[in-house]
Amino acid sequence: MLTEERHRLILDLLAQKGVIKLQELVDATGASESTIRRDLTQLETEKKLRRVHGGAALLQQKREELSVSEKSLKYIEEKRRIAAYAVSLVQKGNCIYLDAGTTTWEMIPHLAGKEVIVVTNGVMHVERLLEHNVTTYLVGGMIKPKTKALIGRGAIESLRQYRFDQCFIGANGVHYDYGYTTPDPEEALVKYTAMQLAQRAYVLADHSKLNESSFAKIADLHEAVLITDELDEEWNDLYRTKTTVEVVAP
Repeated sequence: MLTEERHRLILDLLAQKGVIKLQELVDATGASESTIRRDLTQLETEKKLRRVHGGAALLQQKREELSVSEKSLKYIEEKRRIAAYAVSLVQKGNCIYLDAGTTTWEMIPHLAGKEVIVVTNGVMHVERLLEHNVTTYLVGGMIKPKTKALIGRGAIESLRQYRFDQCFIGANGVHYDYGYTTPDPEEALVKYTAMQLAQRAYVLADHSKLNESSFAKIADLHEAVLITDELDEEWNDLYRTKTTVEVVAP
């Protein structure tokens, strides 16, 4: 099968399914895995698709967002490993920012006894922080119903009162070209502001977020250390040329 024919078949299959696995493309085209990988790289460069973990997907900017309860059911063990590693970077007495999100929520039990001060925009985080005797400040702003995050002008103005040793941020998408992204522009601005107020910024993202992009940009890759649970070998060098990546193995 000629390259042009393979590309047309790949795009046709994507149009039908939305997301397709690498092995499905190998089976459909009769080409080798290395050939299909090259095809996907070329088609991504031409902005015709985006490569995702183990395959490819239609190129579209995601605006839908899951609720906290929906997110909390996905990749639980991966999030817990990432969270435990993130807390190992926190020194006793540090002042840190915890972004609203399910992975940062998993950090909270590990903060007990570290005598840290936490500032957060996560309404859901507050009770758990207090249960673990963590000194907590909650920023102001409007409560976003789906994620229970405080956003808007009030959140930004509250944040600017503080400076952080470290901030820990969640992202819906992590892409080597588009950076860190999330569906809501207002929430993206709160995340970016916190990053700018910290001596060191970390983005916590399980492997399902890699090579994904959402509607609103938070920051470029180099503006934060990426902590994840898995990084495909083919993307390893690409990501590491743009930022520091910490992979937390099982």
